[in-house]
Amino acid sequence: MSSRALKIRLRNLLSQPNQTEAHHRVLEMPLQQVVSPLFSFLYAGDDIIKWHAVSLLGLVVAEIANTNLEAARVVMRRLMWNLNDESGGIGWGSPEAMGEIMAQHRQLAREYGSILVSYIREDGNYIEHEILQRGVLWGLGRLARNRLESIPDIAPLLIPFLTSQDPFLRGLAIWIAGALPSPLMAPYLKKLLNDDTIIKIYLDGQLTEHSISGLARDALSILPD
Repeated sequence: MSSRALKIRLRNLLSQPNQTEAHHRVLEMPLQQVVSPLFSFLYAGDDIIKWHAVSLLGLVVAEIANTNLEAARVVMRRLMWNLNDESGGIGWGSPEAMGEIMAQHRQLAREYGSILVSYIREDGNYIEHEILQRGVLWGLGRLARNRLESIPDIAPLLIPFLTSQDPFLRGLAIWIAGALPSPLMAPYLKKLLNDDTIIKIYLDGQLTEHSISGLARDALSILPD
């Protein structure tokens, strides 16, 4: 299959609402050849295609890592480069893809989890672009629910986002807090119980709507009394 034909085939698969069959079909392809076209879809103007590409890239790179860990590391370094100022780009979708890949592969989470955290550390590789910050928080949320051990001591770093003017940053920070049994979060979450702003979060292959107040209630429910 030519590169162009492969890209068209992948776009058609990513457009499908139910991705289960799409995932099966892609895993039958030469996985190394699939990676670059999937990268291009991280920049798709269509949100569903972009998010499905994030999910599929996570699955593909995790499968590659099972047999060729160094090849998977190359992909992770490519995503990190996209977020580097020297790359000349913006890195749309890269932090989300990093989080999804690590959520699906324990060793990669061990190696790169702290790097994803560094993008919200002011003493690290802090990213100031708010849209990219949303992507970092989403990736950290995936890790918090699947590989929490790879992002220890993240709770204090969420506080600035819990008070952000951007409702997506507030909501995503609450979503992460909902996986952290940290009492440090409680006073900030309680202040958001009357915030009925609605945001969308990509979960289980779907863009789902959530209120800030509902996310806050859910996060508070896991905290010890």
